[in-house]
Amino acid sequence: MARQGGKRVRRGRNGKAGAESVDFGPLEQWVGFNLRMAQEAAFQAFSHLSREVGEKPGRFATLTLIGRNGGISQTELSLASGRDKSSVTPVVEDLVQRGLIKRMRLARDRRAYRLHLTASGKRTLALLTACARRHERNLDRVIGARERRRFLAVLRKIAAGIG
Repeated sequence: MARQGGKRVRRGRNGKAGAESVDFGPLEQWVGFNLRMAQEAAFQAFSHLSREVGEKPGRFATLTLIGRNGGISQTELSLASGRDKSSVTPVVEDLVQRGLIKRMRLARDRRAYRLHLTASGKRTLALLTACARRHERNLDRVIGARERRRFLAVLRKIAAGIG
């Protein structure tokens, strides 16, 4: 967003101002609102890159957590990703149906599953990781490589303090 005549104007990908200016009032100075706007901008940018792989950007974190923690349960995955179990279940179902992950029942508890990447899941994760690295380089250009550590510390502090 840019300032124009005392108002913030949302700009599209082409850099042109939207049809109208919007007075954000106190929202302009509120951390929560700006955090949400930054998250949305970052998500859209990563979404654009992940489309090159044919994947939704939200799948990257799920595949990464499963890949780095082979045998993770859906409950553990839910907690690690900060999402409730009911929103993780359809993502897991989709990834299973598409052959990117497999569920293995536990012998001692037939209701519980452990999640693992398939060979196809590993290939997809590698492609998404390349997109994510490009995205992180783009974010570093905005944040600044020197500010990155401090910025991440503040974000983690927010997540731990109110999460």
